[in-house]
Amino acid sequence: MVKTAWVTDSTAFLDEDLRSHPDLYTVPLTILLDGEEYADGIDLTAAQLYERLKDLKSPPKTSQPAVGVFQELYERLSKDYDQVVAVLLSGKLSGTVSSSEQAAKLVDIPVTTIDSKILTYPLSALLKRGIELFESGQSLEKVLVQLETLKASNETYVLIGSLEQLHRSGRMSGLQFFLGSMLNVKPIIAIEDGVLLTKEKVRSEKKAKEKILDYLRSSYEQHKFKEVYILYGFHEEDANEWKSELEKQYPELKVICCPLGAVIGVHAGENTLGISWHNELK
Repeated sequence: MVKTAWVTDSTAFLDEDLRSHPDLYTVPLTILLDGEEYADGIDLTAAQLYERLKDLKSPPKTSQPAVGVFQELYERLSKDYDQVVAVLLSGKLSGTVSSSEQAAKLVDIPVTTIDSKILTYPLSALLKRGIELFESGQSLEKVLVQLETLKASNETYVLIGSLEQLHRSGRMSGLQFFLGSMLNVKPIIAIEDGVLLTKEKVRSEKKAKEKILDYLRSSYEQHKFKEVYILYGFHEEDANEWKSELEKQYPELKVICCPLGAVIGVHAGENTLGISWHNELK
């Protein structure tokens, strides 16, 4: 078997299987707070971020890893591996994919960069599936085809914890922010083809949650996927409430709760709550 290194970025949530995988490497994104730079997950945790947000003088920002960071990693990996497969967050939300692709042109080892068109645990699920398929003996070409099908089947719906943060970070227009904050409209944000879109606008968080559960129910009846991911900003108890509800309704469905992390927290806020699944993960 071709010895393969797997690479992802710090927006991916690494469970115990991924953390302990000997051939997986993570590249951190950068968080900028009042002129100071922090490596995501290394210099700054999500808890520390939310505490710092209360006293910031200027809007927080995030930055993709530089081309040189990927280049240095790929050159180091070339000493022990035959190829690299990088599974990264949506190229339409960050330049991380672009940085990896540019670095790949500067090194001798073959690098395959996969735009997951998603982030956090749905990204991790894609990564885990790719590793599983490849380690079962399938060729990389066949694995890539299956991952394309899998990522195209993803559905993600999010209730943003802070419209103000999303607006300040440039992810929401001024008009959308005004409508949401002044009229108590709760937008349901979907990630489709790697982009944040307003799926629907409802009048309360309760109705928004009910609507998202309707999306889940409809897709599950049709596809019978095996697992669903509850994504949360900082308040795990809210995620656990949803988890309990889903486990009662769908006892055969594996429900996984996972934090969004500091980089996503910069844009979405600590009260963010979402649900995601891959219809083709069966």
